[in-house]
Amino acid sequence: MKRRLAILLAVLQLLLCAVSAAAAEWDPTDPNDPLLWEPDLPEFDGPIPRAGETEDAFSIVVSFTGDMLLASLYGKQAAGNFLDYAAKQEPEYFLQYVRPIFEADDFTVVNLENVLTDRNLTPKEKNSDPAYWYRAPTANTEILTSSGVEAVSLANNHTGDYRSAGYKDTVKAVSAAGLEYGGNDRTFYLEKNGYRIAVICHGLWNEAQAGAIVQRLKAAEKNSDFQVVFYHGGKEGVHAPEAWRVRASRRLADNGADLVLGNHPHVLQPREIYQGTEIVYSLGNFCFGGSRRPENRTIIYQLILHIENGELASSDSEIIPCYVHTGAGVNNYCPAPISDESLRRQVLDFMDGKAKLPC
Repeated sequence: MKRRLAILLAVLQLLLCAVSAAAAEWDPTDPNDPLLWEPDLPEFDGPIPRAGETEDAFSIVVSFTGDMLLASLYGKQAAGNFLDYAAKQEPEYFLQYVRPIFEADDFTVVNLENVLTDRNLTPKEKNSDPAYWYRAPTANTEILTSSGVEAVSLANNHTGDYRSAGYKDTVKAVSAAGLEYGGNDRTFYLEKNGYRIAVICHGLWNEAQAGAIVQRLKAAEKNSDFQVVFYHGGKEGVHAPEAWRVRASRRLADNGADLVLGNHPHVLQPREIYQGTEIVYSLGNFCFGGSRRPENRTIIYQLILHIENGELASSDSEIIPCYVHTGAGVNNYCPAPISDESLRRQVLDFMDGKAKLPC
């Protein structure tokens, strides 16, 4: 009886989540027209003023998001899918509501979870069932560059969908667009006034892989002042990290990571402070072409560092609750900050372990 009641309560919570999302979105007559409704957004008047900044005393603000999948299955256009929107909208459409945030920070880093290629490549074989392959034209890099994104992680399970040729085309595309990138064998660095932040992108599919990340951390420490691990792995569709991933994430913190951020589960998972290091287990989806009806809550995570005389004086973080999409119960691939205070508070409470679900 208790088990049945627990299952019923879990189903009820999920239904309430869906209802709350729908209540915050007007149902237009044509759900394929994303411009029929605009969300009630917080006001952003341009870059955050940082009065009195000098080369010896300044702040660095870095925004991170979870999965950006700017493609469709097999790279095919079909009614209402991501590439259908991309064919009909300008690149600036997709991130229009979060662009003011990305332009106000110093750097924006996202997980780019698809192949970018203009060739008709052969997909690699996959043993999983179901299996998915995502690719898009290289022109889709403009979705990122037109909206204040500076860097991408390619260390995920879809940038290899079209074998090494697809990965190489993706690297070439993002590099040609002026985007920094990280992969399982490439750390990139963000620098302001001589202060360097290392971003170590890597897959984390089992606990043993933490060892490889630790090795990269040790190497990055020699070339940077602050180290961020931005990893990809974990079970999909669950709102809590597995025990092995908690152990692995804490091991990274024990071995020098100043911040640990996870992605891949496609839903949010909470954060914790472990021995002074912040760990966010999943940033969820962001602009996500892999589903027409993804769970409609995500965040922008902002790292804020205060530097004095070349040293870290203090660090802060801010979580900005967002919708994954602003469509009428269906994905229009247009994320936006949440302005409703009760909905924002639900996300923040979830991220801090005070609520079971983010909506």
